[in-house]
Amino acid sequence: MKKLLKLKPGDKVAIVSPSFAAPGVWPHVHQLGLERLRDVFGLDPVEYPATANVGATTQEKAADLVSAFSDPDIKAVIATLGGDIQVTYIKHLDPTVFRENSKPFFGFSDNSHFSNFLFLNGVPSYYGAALFTQFARQGAMDEYTVTYIKHALFDEGEFELVPSETYNDVGLGWDDPELLTSFREVEKSDGWFWDGKTDAVGRLWGGCVESVDEMLRHAVAIPALKQFEDIVLMLETSEEIPTADYVKRVLRALGERGILERVNGVLMGRPKAWEFDKPQTAGEKAMYREEQREAVLSTVRQYNKSIPIVQNLNFGHTDSQIPMPYGNIVRIDADEKRIFAQF
Repeated sequence: MKKLLKLKPGDKVAIVSPSFAAPGVWPHVHQLGLERLRDVFGLDPVEYPATANVGATTQEKAADLVSAFSDPDIKAVIATLGGDIQVTYIKHLDPTVFRENSKPFFGFSDNSHFSNFLFLNGVPSYYGAALFTQFARQGAMDEYTVTYIKHALFDEGEFELVPSETYNDVGLGWDDPELLTSFREVEKSDGWFWDGKTDAVGRLWGGCVESVDEMLRHAVAIPALKQFEDIVLMLETSEEIPTADYVKRVLRALGERGILERVNGVLMGRPKAWEFDKPQTAGEKAMYREEQREAVLSTVRQYNKSIPIVQNLNFGHTDSQIPMPYGNIVRIDADEKRIFAQF
């Protein structure tokens, strides 16, 4: 893996929409995200042609990624949001541009496809910190999230990942600009759930379960089986709120391909359990998360009896959020129940 250069205040960062062009629908949310980049992090955001173009073609989206990575003045690339389109075009990107111009990329959900592409070409990225969901958070940015974004942007070295005391997954709509000054309700976190007594070290690979499912279905290039012997698998589920049975089947596919028997550990993000079209109660959310945890544990253990499995971490479709250093080293201390990652 290439070593990514760290940023400094005043650096230019590209703002792109490799999936859904959310700024074209909610420009007020987009502007708040840009303001936060300037005010909280001292960075200079640069928008690319397809960023706010809801009708942009995949060729135009690809051109923005190529331009952002090719420009030596751009020091990092930040996705506005996720979506459901990258599986159709990321595979057509010319890898040379990204290998020769490596820089930090931030995004999650559908951006799992681009992070996997970068991984295969020796370029780490950060799974998290999308403009709309983290930078443009209503009311104020989450301080826990800000701490880890700053590690990703500016700090070099190994940092401990710790559980947040609270979390949020009940959203505030983006249609009403007045809600940008409102604050989301938070709930007490259950912490992390541990299983397994062996320590582990490996490079992070994975992403959104639904995106990994598409990689498997459509024969997208992923790491070779030998590479998985040096990988800690990280997975999380989206606002689609898939069933525990669906998660089991995707994990089973990884098991049947020989992946689960080779990985050094499994990290699962806190499952999002509420969405506007699925407004579950606190009890229903707790049951949903428990069912997913049980499905993950039982399925992984069918293929690997010893590796550490840690669930309910702060990454993916949850808030507070850690932008996980995709492709970099994570270290799991099972005895002390501590996790460290190389940023």
